[in-house]
Amino acid sequence: MLYRLLNLVVSVLGGILAGAVFKKVWAAVSGEEEAPRATSSEYSTKEVLVAAAVHGAIFAVVKAAVDRAGAKGIKTITGTDPGR
Repeated sequence: MLYRLLNLVVSVLGGILAGAVFKKVWAAVSGEEEAPRATSSEYSTKEVLVAAAVHGAIFAVVKAAVDRAGAKGIKTITGTDPGR
């Protein structure tokens, strides 16, 4: 039960972190502050899809890292494996 509550809080924080990381990466790669929105006619379909793919990849990696760290922390504290 404790793991589920902590996992929820950590997941929300991980999502916020992933968004911040994406903004930094996108600005460094594209030179623009904002990524193209799917509905924006200013950008090509390719640009929109690349931005979405980069965003998804960063989100997945940050989420996995946060979930992994949380599971390891719970195992260290409680001695039980939350993945089972």
